[in-house]
Amino acid sequence: LVVHIVHTALVAGWAGSIALYELAVFYPSDPVLNPMWRYCMFIIPFMTRLGITNSWGGWSITRGTITNPEIFCDERIGKPFLDLPKIFGIHLFLSEVACFRFGALHVTGLYGPRIWVSDPYKLTRKVQSINPATLGILAGLFHLSVRPPQCLYKGLRMGNIETVLFSSIVVVFFAAFVVARTMWYGSATTPIDNERDWLKNQSLSEAWSKIPEKLAFYYYIGNNPAKGGLFRAGSMDNEDGITIGWLGHPIFKDKEGRELFVHRMPTFFKTFPVVFEFKYSVEQVGVTVEFYDGELNGVSYSDPATVKKYARRAQLGEIFELDHATLKSDGVFRSSPRGWFTFEHASFALLFFFGHIWRGSRTLFIDVFVDIDPDLDAQVEFEAFQKLRDPTTRRQVV
Repeated sequence: LVVHIVHTALVAGWAGSIALYELAVFYPSDPVLNPMWRYCMFIIPFMTRLGITNSWGGWSITRGTITNPEIFCDERIGKPFLDLPKIFGIHLFLSEVACFRFGALHVTGLYGPRIWVSDPYKLTRKVQSINPATLGILAGLFHLSVRPPQCLYKGLRMGNIETVLFSSIVVVFFAAFVVARTMWYGSATTPIDNERDWLKNQSLSEAWSKIPEKLAFYYYIGNNPAKGGLFRAGSMDNEDGITIGWLGHPIFKDKEGRELFVHRMPTFFKTFPVVFEFKYSVEQVGVTVEFYDGELNGVSYSDPATVKKYARRAQLGEIFELDHATLKSDGVFRSSPRGWFTFEHASFALLFFFGHIWRGSRTLFIDVFVDIDPDLDAQVEFEAFQKLRDPTTRRQVV
């Protein structure tokens, strides 16, 4: 009970503090050009989607476990007893059912957005979806129905509450490492190579004319959580300004009509410079830029200075018109709430990893740490002997 209550308090306190931070950095000037997800928020969008009560209700424990502690009593002996292997199976089964429900409803697109990944292992060179699996549910049912053998029960100290601690820490730090990686590289602002869908069987002008301005933000590097580095806090409007409008999608061509592509900055710390290598200058090649959709739809430029300006801005993805004066934006990238999420979870995952090693060694080698043989139950009794490990000095009961 204490573990559940403390866990609920930690989650509620951490989520509440991050929610206040997100409120502090959010500047709701325009729902289309300056949307909430541009700030890489994750607490407030979930709270608004689930509702305040459902947001914390999922982490709370049922009322019966607090008002009726007798459910933890063994009927055979009439005393409080924790069947730790069965409790492990219950937790594994329930958590995997919750994960499968999320996967079946959200990840597959049945209820909510479908999740796609672009060549996750750099092998298939294709876009593929994520499917939920049932392995964890089967593992939970296995641990509920099958009792561990006695040798395994004693070897892993399954009757020790510290065993629960060191094994549960594994789940915590593993999940923390996973979510840190997905939050960093799999940001909601860069979910997929969007052109594969946008430009399917369509010309550039047709494709970009049908793209809403909200989607154009997906290809703007300023939204990525990895861009600002760590310990650089503040609102994103303070870095690149308030978005006023989308200029359109730029297409660069040389004088022979061949299309030239501007590569975006790398997705790790957006302060890395991009080095250009020119065999010929822009003036020699005769590069022109033409915009599709947006405020400059159909407009083309051939002036080298203008072409270079838009080529530099195209490194950040889509080109937007930004107001730098209102908030005195300085152009310095700041870390988003998703960046803080990544840093905190990676740090605590490392800390919990060492905690797992420490607790595991204490559990498996408890006799070494306390110099007491774990099989000698009588000697572990508090003050059973006047002299430790000397059975001839047993205290007399008066």
